Amino acid sequence: MVRRNAALAPLAVLAAGAAGAAYLYTTNPHEPGHLLPQCPFRLVTGLLCPACGGTRMVYDLMHGHFAAAWADNRLLLLASPFALALLGRWAWEGLRGRRWQPRTGRPAQALILTVAVAWTVVRNVVQPG
Repeated sequence: MVRRNAALAPLAVLAAGAAGAAYLYTTNPHEPGHLLPQCPFRLVTGLLCPACGGTRMVYDLMHGHFAAAWADNRLLLLASPFALALLGRWAWEGLRGRRWQPRTGRPAQALILTVAVAWTVVRNVVQPG
């Protein structure tokens, strides 16, 4: 079945991402005083979540600072190409009039959760030397 509006959701996500990236490009998250979201997990617990540093990482990537992006959040940096590939596939299928959702089995879900929890523990326990 071909859906006429199959492209609306992925294109809206792409447009929102582009608008956010345009704002972030001119807003240095390494400096205080900007309108950038705070991590709710960190605000409540004082600990870094698996995605903490993601905003700084994207800013650093957009400005060609790869070593700084690596220092901001290694796991998120390594996972980014996969997330972008999924977003691209979603948009591509939507433009072709097809609804697409990635299917993740229980073993993959358990692996993702295990890696996220392990990364959270490691980055909060192991201090950079």
